[in-house]
Amino acid sequence: MNTFSAPIPMSRKQRQIVHMACSLFLDYPSPTLLLALDAVEQQIDFLPDLVAKELKKFCDHIRLVGIRSLAEHYVTTFDQRRRCSLYLSYFAVGDTRQRGAALVAFQDALRVLGFELARNELPDHLCVILEASALAESKAHATLVDMLSAHRDGLEVLRTALEQLGSPYVHVIQTVCMSLPQIDQETADHYYDLIRQGPPAELVGIGTPLPFPTTMN
Repeated sequence: MNTFSAPIPMSRKQRQIVHMACSLFLDYPSPTLLLALDAVEQQIDFLPDLVAKELKKFCDHIRLVGIRSLAEHYVTTFDQRRRCSLYLSYFAVGDTRQRGAALVAFQDALRVLGFELARNELPDHLCVILEASALAESKAHATLVDMLSAHRDGLEVLRTALEQLGSPYVHVIQTVCMSLPQIDQETADHYYDLIRQGPPAELVGIGTPLPFPTTMN
């Protein structure tokens, strides 16, 4: 039985540093990643020890293998494996007709919170939500943490898949999971379903409600 990532107590400021660092690290590796690496390493000592340890492992790996090797691994990992998707709604609805509605729900939620999508990514990309969480004020930040927590089952599937592959990105996803509340039983049950069956391939009908909230309070 898989052991879920235990939450690590941290302040809002610490969580925002973590989310910005993970957003930068989960983007496609480019030469600017080295600048981000320097910035993250300057903040690591401010973070809880277990969180800092995970981020440092990933930082050390980047410096060891270099950007080109990391970029090759990124493509073979996130672009070619269903269980390694960085799109949060993919774990909930997969390649089904509900995906479009899910993307609209994410976009609308971000707009309500005061964010307009400026980067070349879909609104449910993990980097997008993490960056918004890192930049949000207190109430909006809490809402974005709730959005991430609502997709904790998918994050745990992603973490497990990366761990099985021996990917260095497992340290980044582990860090994200550490920043979120304790996983509940319903989410844990859905995680086990995803592990057994994978993300949905297609659902019957188009009237089935989306398996996550579509409105933000």
